[in-house]
Amino acid sequence: EELEKLTQAIENAEKNEGESEVREAMVKKCEYFTLIGDKEGSLKMLKETLEKTNTTGHKLDLHFHLIRLGFFFNDNKIITTNLEKAKELIELGGDWDRRNRLKVYSGLYAMSVRNFQEAAENFLDTVSTFTSYELMDYHTFIKYAIISSMLALDRKDLTKKVVEGADINEVLHDLPLFKNFIYSLYNAQYADFFVALAEIEGFLKSDRLLAAHTSHYVKEMRIRSYAQLLESYSSLTVNYMANSFGVSEKFIDNELSRFITTGALNAKIDKVGGIIQTNRPDKKNWQYQAVIKQGDLLLNRIQKLSRVITI
Repeated sequence: EELEKLTQAIENAEKNEGESEVREAMVKKCEYFTLIGDKEGSLKMLKETLEKTNTTGHKLDLHFHLIRLGFFFNDNKIITTNLEKAKELIELGGDWDRRNRLKVYSGLYAMSVRNFQEAAENFLDTVSTFTSYELMDYHTFIKYAIISSMLALDRKDLTKKVVEGADINEVLHDLPLFKNFIYSLYNAQYADFFVALAEIEGFLKSDRLLAAHTSHYVKEMRIRSYAQLLESYSSLTVNYMANSFGVSEKFIDNELSRFITTGALNAKIDKVGGIIQTNRPDKKNWQYQAVIKQGDLLLNRIQKLSRVITI
């Protein structure tokens, strides 16, 4: 019945009214299909509406609608295709508000595919200009900005953009968990940080975009906290580090052994003396090794590609 009414409204607009009224009637039908979870109906109607839309701003709004549809159905192809089209339209003359909204959409997608660096950059650029309430509320946006920034930013940028960020601090009094998460690590209160991280893990598991990345995120934040403490010393005892984090010596020993072996931490453990010695690799040497590694990966890919082409 509702669908019939919306179809009749489009037909009436086509016969008796102008292009803008036709487009508005079509958009309402798009919204209805989305509301009832009809993916194919939504996609078809949005495509038809796009074909009858001439202005850049209205086209962008339809692409934003498609991106939201992609998020709802976890369809990355829809999201990436329409993000690209939206970026092209923005370059042709998108207004200030839609440019900022595109950054939020881009940041959300980046976060959903574990690109926390890009997510943090986009979110922090729009903290003071956020208007994407059709996507999420402001408190959720700030939570995502904090989650991304804590992992992606170095201490200097984290201090400037988050710890001292006026817009974020305005909201933190409503988000005590996220406030503790930030400041416990920043103030080197590692036992409190581990408690906050455990609670953040619960938040991640319950979030549909972040749930799949929970284990990775928690592991990387533990590594970050260990590295921060180790950077302050040339050596320290396993007992001291265990006490700092409020855990057992066995737990710290197992954690450090694993992360040292994988190269995530630059240190070594004297099992007999119970001493952790930190290694500070030369930055230029590290960069050189990284370039060599990336070069080897590129050569391997080229060789694989050449074999495929030959075949």
